[in-house]
Amino acid sequence: MNKSSRISGKRRERLFSSLCIMPSFIGVMAFFILPFCIVIYYAMVNNPVKHQFVGLDNFKALVKNTAFITAAKNTASFSLIAVPLALVLSLGLAVMLEKKIPGRSIVRPFFLSPLMVPTASVVLVWQVLFHNHGTINQIIESLGGHSIDWFKSANGQIVIICMFLWKNLGYNMILFMSALSAIPRDVLEVADLEGAGGAYKFFHIKLRYLSPTILFVVILSMINSFKIFREVYLLTGDYPYDKLYMLQHFMNNTFNSLDYQKLSAAAVLFAVIMIVVIAVLMIAESIYGKDVEN
Repeated sequence: MNKSSRISGKRRERLFSSLCIMPSFIGVMAFFILPFCIVIYYAMVNNPVKHQFVGLDNFKALVKNTAFITAAKNTASFSLIAVPLALVLSLGLAVMLEKKIPGRSIVRPFFLSPLMVPTASVVLVWQVLFHNHGTINQIIESLGGHSIDWFKSANGQIVIICMFLWKNLGYNMILFMSALSAIPRDVLEVADLEGAGGAYKFFHIKLRYLSPTILFVVILSMINSFKIFREVYLLTGDYPYDKLYMLQHFMNNTFNSLDYQKLSAAAVLFAVIMIVVIAVLMIAESIYGKDVEN
């Protein structure tokens, strides 16, 4: 085969590859990139009618908005508690189930079962459990305690965190179990021969190989922590107790009031924060797991 034939063959391959990815590229542009650019535009104008450019005025007004500050604080505190708990508990379960313990074939489907339950059904069960006269309060009263109004007090966030963990631990656990099984056995055998203990092998060997999975689980858990709005909304409505008022409540209520500038500014600010956080996590993971990848 001569040089011109090879060049024409490569061009055909590039053309075919471009045609294959074109539908996906058009979809991403039409449904993600273009709408986000429109959101950025709306965040920079005074209203959808006059379209007068106001720069960062919408962002300045947003950070002074009491409802936004409350929602941002609640969302941040929830994520800072729920995401690390989801990471640590799912990793602990994966390490435990990696060992040959009795009944582990039953435990795995048990933790995965919440993924198959519709959100409305989940909310109904948790309403029955944590209602003011629900099952949990009946148990507390039978033990001599006082009932708690879970959804109209700061204790409501405990319920939401428990619901989040119940829904997400199983999937994260499966990811960690898959990553643990992919760790080279010869590395662990060498560590055993050199007299390394279980703690040393976990923190100095397994965690390094697990760093890409840890990054993925943290990002996935962060995304899922922002989706908890569905459950909170079904449990408490548009305007819940202050401690349960999440960022998605603020965006949903702002959308209902047709305040597109405030909504767009919140969406852009939220996206920028998420990009920064994910970038920091990716840099930390690349530094920590660099020697393993090499």
